[in-house]
Amino acid sequence: MHDLLPLHLLSPGQIAEVSQLMGSTEHVRRLEEMGLRRGAELEMVQPGTPCIVRVGGHKLCFRESETLSVLVRAVQVA
Repeated sequence: MHDLLPLHLLSPGQIAEVSQLMGSTEHVRRLEEMGLRRGAELEMVQPGTPCIVRVGGHKLCFRESETLSVLVRAVQVA
């Protein structure tokens, strides 16, 4: 079983599954509306600030502070 890690620790090209969203109800709802739901698969495109991930065919951009609230399980190592 893989350990949970914050989204920003993924390497470019690495695939992961969203395991947990943390934060206020409004913050979690906003992330879910963008496609970051528990079980969703994503790909790290560009780590850092801004952090860019691909989810369901869409690229999403986050500040590092936002990536700390998304915990993922690595599915594939880049």
